[in-house]
Parts: sequence; C-alpha cells; structure tokens
Amino acid sequence: MLPHYNLASLDITNLYSYIPVKETKTIFANILIHNLIAPQAKQELLRWFDIITKQNYFAHKNQIVVQHDGLAMEAPYSGLIAEIFLQHIEHSNLTNLTQKHKIINYCRYVDNILIIFDPNHSDIQEIINDFNSLQPKLRFTAETEDNCTLNYLHLSICRTPTGLRTPIFRKSTFTDTIIPFNSIHPMQHKYATVRYLYNRLESYNLQQREYHQELNTIHNIPHNNSVPIKPHKPPTSNPDKQVMTHSTQK
Repeated sequence: MLPHYNLASLDITNLYSYIPVKETKTIFANILIHNLIAPQAKQELLRWFDIITKQNYFAHKNQIVVQHDGLAMEAPYSGLIAEIFLQHIEHSNLTNLTQKHKIINYCRYVDNILIIFDPNHSDIQEIINDFNSLQPKLRFTAETEDNCTLNYLHLSICRTPTGLRTPIFRKSTFTDTIIPFNSIHPMQHKYATVRYLYNRLESYNLQQREYHQELNTIHNIPHNNSVPIKPHKPPTSNPDKQVMTHSTQK
C-alpha cells in the first residue's frame, strides 16, 4: 500500500432493521429470472421469501410487536436476504464510487467495510455522504486510522515503514472469561471455546512477534478458567510454533 493512502472502516448502523423487504424481493426475482430459474421453482422461492419475511415479530414489555419492514434480528434467513440487497447496491454503485473517490480497495464482511483511499483526492466525510445517499434508510459511519493503525473486525491493521502488521485486536472491555471447565455445560462446548482461539491463531497470517504475543494470551485464558492443557507441536510449516491443547482429546 502506498504511504500517502489512508485506511478507513465503514459500518452499517442497524443493518437488518433497515433492509427494504419489498425492494429486496424485486431484486431477488430479477436474479432468478437472470439465472433462468424455471417458473414453478421461481414462484416457490418467492413464496418462501414472503413467508419467512412476514415472520417478523418480537416480544416487548409482555406484548407481541410486529415489525412491518426490515428483517428480524438474529433470524437465520436475515443474513442471506441482507446479502442479496447489499450485493445489488454494490453492483449498481461501487464502480462510480471507487472512481469518484479514488478508492483503490474495497472489501466487506456482512456490515463491516474496509477501504483504502487517497486523502489528497477525497475526504472521508465526502465518501460517507455518498454512501449514505445510496439508500434512504441505510446509514453508514466511518472510522479512520489513528497513528497508522485501524482496528477492523478481529485485527489491528498497523502500517509500518516496511509494510503491514496485523496483530489480533481485542476491545478494552475484553476479559479472559470463557466457559469454566468445572461448569455443567456440555463438554464439547468447553472444548470448542478453546479450540476456536487456537484455530484463529493458526488461520490468521500473523507475524512471528504477534503470533507469540497471541499465543501467550491464549495460554492464560484456559489456565484462568481451569481448563486442563498441555503443550504440543502442531503439524504446521513453522517448527518454532508451539501451542497448548487439551490434555484429554475429543
């Protein structure tokens, strides 16, 4: 990345609540037509769309409240339908936005967006204003890098004179509390909690210093929650890497 470019993260506020259901159904129908889906299958899928999006209600103060637009929070289908709408917005507008603001990189995970742009050509507030004009209900907020560092999802993206460093990011409210091993939770849940930490460690492309910092943090978490662990060398390409695993394998 060239030194005069900036990093910024964009977040969509209350994504599911503001997805326009009727407009998304029209987009979905056009996708089915474009992909030459058989008419009977198309009607079945659109009926499926209507049924699940109408199951949009929740309890509040002992009353059942019906949400007339938007998608249900935490519903299994909400992520898929929101993705249909967001991809349509991107395909319709992203080319013009990237050209106008000299955005050289754009990537999105659900409602979190990472961009690299030229601050000499466009201001982040101008970028946000244009994103907020894409759809009346969708509202975008932005965070720019501070001291050459931007926190995005589980990573801190740090710019250095020699390149990028990407240590694991934890919020200031982070605690090392996980499911205690002496609790009555199912054993597979306890193992999965710790296994996730090690899987993330091995999956992310961490530099050696950040790898060992994260490894030390992970070692403390099972210890502080009474999880029995022992060291072993995993089958990785780096023989110097050593992780801790459960003393009883599942």
